[in-house]
Amino acid sequence: MSLFKARDWWSSSVGQDEEFDQGCLCVANIDNSATGHDKIILGSYMGFLRVYAPNPSNPGEAMNPEEQLVEVHLKDPIIQVEAGKFVSGTENLHLAVLQPRKLSVYTVSGTTGTVDHGNQYQLRLIYEHNLQRTACNMAYGPFGGVKGRDFICIQSMDGMLVFFEQESYAFGRFLPGFLLPGPLCYIARTDTFITVSSSRYVESYKYQTLAVATDADTRQESEHQKLVSGKKLAADWMLSIGEIALDLNVLSNPVAASVFVLGERNFFCIKENGQMCFMKKLEHNPSCFLPYASVCEGTSNSLIGNHNNMLLVYQDVTLQWAAQLPHVPVAIRVANFQDLKGVVVTLSSDGHLQCSYLGTDPSFFQAPKVESREINYDELDAEMKSLHKIIKEASKTQDILPLAEKEDDLTVAIHIAPNMDAISQAVSTEVEGEEVPSITVKVKIKTRLVVQNPKVAVSVQPPLTVTQDLFIIDSMGPGSVSTVTFGVFLKNSYPPAELGGAVAVSYSTPTDLNPAGIPRVSQCNFSLPLRLVCIPASPLKNANYKVTIDTNKLPVNLLEIFPDFVEAFEEEQVNALGLQLIAGSRITLLASKTSQRYRIQSEAFEDLWLIIQELNTRFEKHFAKQGAKDFRCSFAGPIPLQEYFEKIDRHFELRLNSKKYQDLLSERAVQFRAIQRRLLTRFKDKTPAPLQNLDTLMDGTYRQVIALADAAEENRSALCQEFTRLRSATHLIILLIELWQNLNRDQTVILEATLLPLLQDTPQLGWEESVDAAVTHLLRTCLSKSPKDQALNLTSHLTMPKDTSKLKKHITLLCDRIGKGGRLTLSAEGSAQTPIVMPGGCAPIMEEEITELELRGVFANKRQHSKQVDEVFVMAALEREQQNILNYSTETESF
Repeated sequence: MSLFKARDWWSSSVGQDEEFDQGCLCVANIDNSATGHDKIILGSYMGFLRVYAPNPSNPGEAMNPEEQLVEVHLKDPIIQVEAGKFVSGTENLHLAVLQPRKLSVYTVSGTTGTVDHGNQYQLRLIYEHNLQRTACNMAYGPFGGVKGRDFICIQSMDGMLVFFEQESYAFGRFLPGFLLPGPLCYIARTDTFITVSSSRYVESYKYQTLAVATDADTRQESEHQKLVSGKKLAADWMLSIGEIALDLNVLSNPVAASVFVLGERNFFCIKENGQMCFMKKLEHNPSCFLPYASVCEGTSNSLIGNHNNMLLVYQDVTLQWAAQLPHVPVAIRVANFQDLKGVVVTLSSDGHLQCSYLGTDPSFFQAPKVESREINYDELDAEMKSLHKIIKEASKTQDILPLAEKEDDLTVAIHIAPNMDAISQAVSTEVEGEEVPSITVKVKIKTRLVVQNPKVAVSVQPPLTVTQDLFIIDSMGPGSVSTVTFGVFLKNSYPPAELGGAVAVSYSTPTDLNPAGIPRVSQCNFSLPLRLVCIPASPLKNANYKVTIDTNKLPVNLLEIFPDFVEAFEEEQVNALGLQLIAGSRITLLASKTSQRYRIQSEAFEDLWLIIQELNTRFEKHFAKQGAKDFRCSFAGPIPLQEYFEKIDRHFELRLNSKKYQDLLSERAVQFRAIQRRLLTRFKDKTPAPLQNLDTLMDGTYRQVIALADAAEENRSALCQEFTRLRSATHLIILLIELWQNLNRDQTVILEATLLPLLQDTPQLGWEESVDAAVTHLLRTCLSKSPKDQALNLTSHLTMPKDTSKLKKHITLLCDRIGKGGRLTLSAEGSAQTPIVMPGGCAPIMEEEITELELRGVFANKRQHSKQVDEVFVMAALEREQQNILNYSTETESF
């Protein structure tokens, strides 16, 4: 923000709901008055043409009605207005008005009033030209070196330059290689036209070259005539500026002329022969500019307006002055009025017209004298004691974050429909077969204070998606309630790892010191029903993967636990229930008739997770309704690590494939660019030479690049799907360990943070190295066996491992130590000898720590180091495995 502001001399709000651009403002003595004072001519996209003559009695005074000379509605939008010598037989200034399909030349004349109503001004049409093509902009000047007359050149939207010699049409030419129109200007000194093409080149065309080039009425005819006769239109010079040009302007003096180009981020000055004079990188996005002559020889000044409401004055590349404007200018002009010369006239896109000058007003402020008073030391001592008491009370709390208020400024409540939608909202889904169901979620937002610009963002994990993930709500007052609704459905053809989502509401609360508001965020999580991704199905007798869950309560009828999945044909099978994941395998739940056990079996290991989690949750709700407080689920073991490791290997294999595809793509891209360079050298050579099958090699390389890109994209999609399956399998392992060792909530959270550190894979950081570092940290700290193991050797960064053998050994060792009574904790109690260190990397664990017994997944309560005791434990473990097999066979018969 600038220290100084542009001093308001005269201003006015033009029209209502009108739009203006850089060509809509012109300053000239359009009525050819003897005083020579300038008038302000405005044209709007709504078709209104206005002429003003500012003459305020006091600076900053509002516009008087007599200061508006003319206001005429021309129906069609006004693209550009210019003042020049456009009428033959006179050198008076006339007004040229460019509209999309018409060029009109008017004269503005004034009649001295004989009464108190003042002077009268009239706008009279002299001549007009109907255009065959839609106009974009125009330039004028003494084309061809004529004296006392100005001709007009109009650039159409399809790249044709149409020339008019006052009342008559001259000729039209198409610009070569045209795509989109750019700004256009004329240099009278060199008789050339300057434009900026869509290829970001500044191009110069001499008027003589344009005049003698082949004439054409259509672009197709122009291309045909270039082949048979006539001169080909070519630019006099071209200069690349590397960005889109916003505006062009020319500053001429008796010695030379300079072309000024305003880009999106830079400001260029180019000599009349196409050489770069200087370039200035701007800190903010510019909106308009105006170069003007400098009093210093060899330099030029420029006025530049930007989107930060700033008016900057540059002398070449040096910033000389900066002033604040009340609006974003789209056009700048400098005018001379009756009482003031060099007034800066600015126009905004919504019609705010202001005449201002640069400078400062003197300040007559004087600081008041400070009244002296006697110091009361007793009051100071009492105040000091009260402050010490407040500091002491504040220092007692150990909270890092400030305490929340008793009542939130904004509350978020989420309501999920009890049933699936009658008409599914699923669109663009990849799931084949049956119709994909959807469910409606309603978010209710209630405010206690004034809330500005609330935005509701909805997030669910893929493959789930929502019908709309962002809602923008109007500002809400105290006690206001707003509701948004969206649908959730399964989009991709694989089951999700989590049936949950989050709603975040970002808003700002204004205060007296900050009216713009303090940014705040309220968040609320929600859980989706299993019915969204699962449908009833007939149970299966056999499956590849089976998990048995024990409870401490009597067996429960599965129809009571899953009433929403009961079909007519299942009513007789009270101890068996079949569930079919919409994008997964079929899962069967079996309840034992003689024991308190339940078996969950499926053809896919990771698909067991959602069903086991849902079964555990519904058991807790069912027994909580019956008043049972000691209900507990358990898992007898062993942990199915081998099946889990298969998912890890599959995920790691896809990561390796992704890296291979990336390396191959880099090699083929380098080869493709090398062939392009060789071909370009051959084509530029003046002496024709054979291509030596370079074109065939280039075509083959191109096909390889496309094939590799398709394969890499397919592998990326498979990697995303496999990572979701890995997360499901990891959730299942965490739940089984929790039930196996009866972990409390804090220990489960630590285990989840260890095995699920990422929501998605990235090329820089993957799941394997992150989990390996976290597991190794636990093994070296809270799960360490001796102080010698607690010596951490940390590296600065994580890298992708060569294989997963060490990771699988570390996970096996983690489960073994948890099975032996290890306690997961982040406090110093778990490892008193070593402070807690968050690792950026980890040292490898010696492979000798993992015995053959641990690799087999057999977990004992204690470990002895003598060979005889090891043999005893091995025999005992084998006996337990045989007993488990016998129990399993008995349960199968009962099921």
